[in-house]
Amino acid sequence: MTLTLYGIPNCDTVKKARTWLDGQGLAYTFHDYKKQGADADQVAGWVAQAGLERVLNKAGTTFRKLPEADKADLTTEKAVTLMVAQPSLIKRPIVEHPGGLLVGFKQAEWETALTPA
Repeated sequence: MTLTLYGIPNCDTVKKARTWLDGQGLAYTFHDYKKQGADADQVAGWVAQAGLERVLNKAGTTFRKLPEADKADLTTEKAVTLMVAQPSLIKRPIVEHPGGLLVGFKQAEWETALTPA
């Protein structure tokens, strides 16, 4: 199984997710937004697959510190542009796997999606 985990290394939720993956013996490639950035087409694909409300991290300080003009009339296109410019706006972690996409770390959801029956 090929897994790619997207996130920021110092994020607590990403750390929990990596620990869980390691504990399951699941190999993965880690994509660090801070060093490698975020690809606009890929982020748009995540939004198309999972929905803007799941992919855009509105709970973080990065979103709260955005100018009101950036938060107003938030279209998908505008949100993707903001997430690419500031990857901290992307919910963490995101995992691409052969069966689809996982957004955020919910252990039960990950167990269902990533461990053999």
